[in-house]
Parts: sequence; structure tokens; C-alpha cells
Amino acid sequence: MLGPSIGVVAAAVAACESNPGAPNCSAQSRCLPDAGANDATGARETGDSATTIDAPLLPSDAMPAQGAFCTQPGSVVWTAQGPGVVPGAPHSMPDLSWLKVPSGFCAHYFGTVPDARQLRFAPGGELFVASPLMGTTGGNPQGALGGIAVLPDDDRDGVADSSLTFLTGLPAIQGLLFANGALYYQDDATIRSVAYHRGDRAPSSPPNVVTTITAPQAPGHWPKAMDIAMDGTIYITNGGSQTDACLSTNPTRGGVFALRKDGSTSLVARGFRNPIALRCESNHNVCLAAELALDYSATQGGREKLVPIRAGDDWGYPCCASHNLPYTSVQYSDKGGVPDCSGVATDRDSFIIAHTPFGLDFETGTWPAPWTGRVFVTLHGEFGSWVGARVVAIGIDPGTGLPNPATELGGGGPLPDSMLEFATGWADDVRDHGRPAPIVFAADGRMFLGNDNDGIIVWIAPITLMKK
Repeated sequence: MLGPSIGVVAAAVAACESNPGAPNCSAQSRCLPDAGANDATGARETGDSATTIDAPLLPSDAMPAQGAFCTQPGSVVWTAQGPGVVPGAPHSMPDLSWLKVPSGFCAHYFGTVPDARQLRFAPGGELFVASPLMGTTGGNPQGALGGIAVLPDDDRDGVADSSLTFLTGLPAIQGLLFANGALYYQDDATIRSVAYHRGDRAPSSPPNVVTTITAPQAPGHWPKAMDIAMDGTIYITNGGSQTDACLSTNPTRGGVFALRKDGSTSLVARGFRNPIALRCESNHNVCLAAELALDYSATQGGREKLVPIRAGDDWGYPCCASHNLPYTSVQYSDKGGVPDCSGVATDRDSFIIAHTPFGLDFETGTWPAPWTGRVFVTLHGEFGSWVGARVVAIGIDPGTGLPNPATELGGGGPLPDSMLEFATGWADDVRDHGRPAPIVFAADGRMFLGNDNDGIIVWIAPITLMKK
């Protein structure tokens, strides 16, 4: 069900413009042709009452070219004059006109999975979603699956056909990874795998235990993010605790581990409080982690970080905010004295404490400048206000694959060119649109955003991105 063709849409637009009182034309001059077979079930929200969409009808002369993803009915397209809606979607489709993205992009509702905390695309193109029962600050696990959901879009209409349960009994699930002919997934401190064949929407065999992280487990920072590097190394994160003591012996708490072929793990990098997200590039042997640093430490030099995963790096927690910068309120608990931070790695990409980098992924090379080839980071925002909640994009050095230096700290003014603000609208003083959490780029170039507060999953694309 691909929805109305561009010609049908344009005709509907013209009809409403000439006769706004006609059937299917709202008081806001929105033209909604009879959805008919486009009324979906499962992951698509349905209902008898219309959803009020603030954006007006998209003028026919602003319609994306035929064959573009943004021609899907219900797409909110941003133009120089503001957002407009492509007609033809069910009245119950959630309003996305509150979202703010650059002119020349569109956003579209895809599906709903309560407490969506991780998004991954299977080799067959289905979207897999981790939905844990264990919440975190500002999340909303009410109604969560406690497992993994699959959202297929077989009819390619831009909306999930259904929400299928792939696995349950996983209250502490976040990390997902497709690699080596299997789906790797988190089961609390244990990583399991199940054989995956293209198109599987239910397990075809029992799961196996891959490894168990034996480093201390922090109840509040339980997520195990994972990804596979170009050289085949699988990395797994482990969180520390807000109350970890600063010890001169520097024991392993929060860190990143490499998975060996025999299922054992080795420590790669340490000094993390909560490395909540990890992704590896496809064209460089570079992996990046989003680190949530010590809460309430902004006045002590604290900063959230986007850091590369390198053997031997120490990122300082719980003693140091950064290289040669100890937290002013911290001393060695075992011997006293100011911590030695000279061996702490230097962060180059940083965020204001509590802006909370929650997810990251790499643009696939299909987006127009200045957005192409960047790493996109979702910021969860401050708990209680959602201040800082948005999506930013940081440039990547094409030679090294490392992100360009970029920071929110110090200025309070416009972001530098190396860190561009891409999407906003969550921090609206009302907090009725949830918070951006996981992010993943599909193979076709669309960016998918999850929301662990209201569970809504949307995709965003440039109007020039064509269906294949």
C-alpha cells in the first residue's frame, strides 16, 4: 500500500485550495483524501477521532519529486515558509508539526513501541526495537514489552505494518546487534545470541549465552550497548555508579570491553560513569561511545562526552572531569589528596551536563551538505524540563574517521560549524512530545528516531531522498 501517487496528491491539494469546505478538507485547509486501505493496524495508531495537525496543507508547488520518501501521505515537509503536510494519511496519525528540522526535510510517523530504547535494522530491512521494563530517569516503561519487537514495513508505505514480538522475558534489554549471522542482545549482564536468517520475525532456534560481563554492575546504569568494528571486534559497554568512590588503585567499573572468540572479554577503555550508546563506522575502524558523566558536576568542569574507543584510554571517572582536571569535590578515598588526572584522555567533543547524549549513528552519505557524512547524536535533555533535548550533527574527519572537535561548553551562543543543530521541538515547556533517545540510519538513508517517553518512532529524510 504505497498511498496516493503524486498526481493524486496534487489533485487533492488543488481541490482543497479551490473549495476548502469540501469533504476531507479541514478548517485548516488540510486535504485528507479517503484513507481507505491506508488505515493500518498494529503499530500504526488508529481511531475514529481526527488528530489536529497544526501545519497547513503542503502547496503543490512545494511537493517533493515523484518517488521521494517525503511524498508519503502524512509526511510533514519543512519549507522556507514553515511545515506543510502531504495529504492522504489516516486522521489518527500523530501530529509531527511541532518538530523543527531544516527546510528541505520531512518527518513521518513510523510506529509505536513503549519505552523504545534501542533501534537496529535487520539485514532484511525490518526494524528491531529493544523495549525494557527497567526505566531510567525521564523514560516511561509503562506498557513496555520487556523484550524485542519487530516492526516490518512490507508494503513500503513508510509506516510499520505491525508490531511483532520477537523475544520476551528481557526486563533489562537495551543492546542489540546483528553480526556473524546472529542477533546479539542484552539480557541484564549477559549477552546472548540467536541465529538470524534474513526475514526472521521469530527465533528459529534457542538462544546461546555469548558472554557475561563480570565487572561490577550498577543497578541504575544497566544498559549494555554494543557494536562491531570493521576489524570484526565486538565492543560492549558497562556502566559505573553515581556514587563510585575515587580510588588510587583505579579499579574497573564503568568501561568498554572487547569480546573474544572464546566468549571471554578484555577491558579496552575505562573511566566511564555511563557509556549509554556505542556505534562503529562502516568506512573507518572507529567506534564512538556517548558517556554520561557525573551528575550536577557542571561547576566542577564536568561534561558529557562523545569519545572514541581506543585501547588503554582512561576517561577519568570517578576522579577526573577531563585531562588534568580533577573534580573539585573529589579526593582519593583510600589515601586522600587531589587525584592525578595527567593520564586521563583528552575529550574533544563535549556536551553540557544533563543534556544527556543518549544515542548516535552515522549518516550514510545520501544526505545533502552540510549534513552528509556526520555523526548524529540525540540529546535526551534535562530531567524535569527537557532543556537541551534535540539532535545535533558533528562533522567527521574523512582521513581519520574521528569526529571534529566540537563542544557546547563555554560559549552559550551558536554551535560551531563542526556541531550543527539538526532537530528541536521537544523542549517546549510542555513536555508532551517525549524525548529523543535511540537513533539509527536505515540502509535507504532515512534517519529513524525513537522515544523512550511516549514510544513514538519517526523517520526523517531530505526531500531529495528517493525510494529504491
